[in-house]
Amino acid sequence: MFVYYIGIDLGTSSMKLLLMDARGTIMRSVTKEYPLEFPKPGWSQQNPEDWKRALLEGIPELLEGFDAGAVAGIGCGGQMHGLVVLDEADNVIRPAILWNDGRTSRQVERLNNGVGKEKLSAWTANIAFAGFTAPKLLWMRENEPELFARIAKIMLPKDYINYILTGVHSSDYSDASGTLLLDVEHKCWSKEMLALCALSEAQMPTLFESYACIGTISPDMAGKLGLPETVKVCAGAGDNAAAAVGTGTVGEGGCNISLGTSGTVFVSSEKFGVDPNNALHAFAHADGGWHLMGCILCAASCNKWFLEEILKTDDYNGEQAAVDEARLGENHVFFLPYLMGERSPINDTNARGTFIGMTMDTTRSDLVQAVLEGVAFAIRDSVEVARSLGITVTSSRICGGGARSALWKKIIANVLNCELEIPFSEQGPGMGGAMLAMVACGEYASVKDCCDKLCSVASTVKPDPALAARYEAKYHQFRKIYPACKDLFAALN
Repeated sequence: MFVYYIGIDLGTSSMKLLLMDARGTIMRSVTKEYPLEFPKPGWSQQNPEDWKRALLEGIPELLEGFDAGAVAGIGCGGQMHGLVVLDEADNVIRPAILWNDGRTSRQVERLNNGVGKEKLSAWTANIAFAGFTAPKLLWMRENEPELFARIAKIMLPKDYINYILTGVHSSDYSDASGTLLLDVEHKCWSKEMLALCALSEAQMPTLFESYACIGTISPDMAGKLGLPETVKVCAGAGDNAAAAVGTGTVGEGGCNISLGTSGTVFVSSEKFGVDPNNALHAFAHADGGWHLMGCILCAASCNKWFLEEILKTDDYNGEQAAVDEARLGENHVFFLPYLMGERSPINDTNARGTFIGMTMDTTRSDLVQAVLEGVAFAIRDSVEVARSLGITVTSSRICGGGARSALWKKIIANVLNCELEIPFSEQGPGMGGAMLAMVACGEYASVKDCCDKLCSVASTVKPDPALAARYEAKYHQFRKIYPACKDLFAALN
């Protein structure tokens, strides 16, 4: 008898669902898009009802032609940090404030400079960043006090999906790590941070390991989705931790680069540790351990913005084909990919996207190349922090939509001067969610066991010594641009 598992990737622009069997074969995938709202410059929010609608439409479509009765479990990997607030009747109070929202700069400054980075790091293993959840709650308390007073439960985006499925208010340690409300080392809500935000533990969801079963699907949802009531739902994980599981980046010393809407460098560990300068986040991992992570707010979204909004084209392949690979490492144009401000490692909401170095002979393809290189250089900034901590990064898995570009992978491999391993399956958070559901259902004994069985490498991109040397020089030029522009960015904003 076949047994199926459903993986959900709750992304920023769409929900991607996949149906996978116990051997890791993906039987079908379905994507449901939904809108983003930008009510003010730098603001980013979304209606959780759109996620619910995508779920209700997507799962029946996913199961067409398959035996829905064979589905054993569901796991979700979701966009991190988003603030979902419910009232006493479990109604959504306001649109979810998303991970890439920049409205909380004042709250972040007060936390880091008023409360102090040392205290925050001691309480939560992290300092405040604009995308994190706690600053959003402080913003809401100060700017929407009537709505803040109605909060009965605080959740993250994928937790709301799990609530829709089960009626359980839950979260997992990996996703909760990005709230600035979790004591990451001891895996419990931080009493100090809850008090600071005028919250009680009763308003917080129950915490689970990512691979733990939080309950079975509710009878009502089972009927709507055509699923048996025996389907187990696991706690799931933040998208980066779920993607790391999907690529087999678990245990000690694994590295994964995700090239999605945002870009991340993810280094897994069996031991808890904190970057002393807090340039990298110290979070719990979905395998039960921990990880360090650097996050740039705009990665593949930079390429999408430049091609679709500026060049008015959706011919991604054609634009990249026009880039002369002989000019890699020779481009005179640089691009700072800070279209939404930046998180790791500079933590500056005022930073902005910038082209510099253009001349009369600059071509269209020079600019396309500069965008790809700018993202690669920004990713290297986080890798350099990891290397400064004594972490060796000579190879990394890579996933995300941007990783489908052969040119971009070549650029990143040479900018980082490390091998990039391309997983056999590039489904990222969705696959990781399904794998966590397998562990919750007892299909595999542990997350590592599941990864060992299901995750394999399809190919490897190796750096070229001569090209890596040219990019080494270019990277050191890139590193000088932001410090030169920092004060100007602040003045302009």
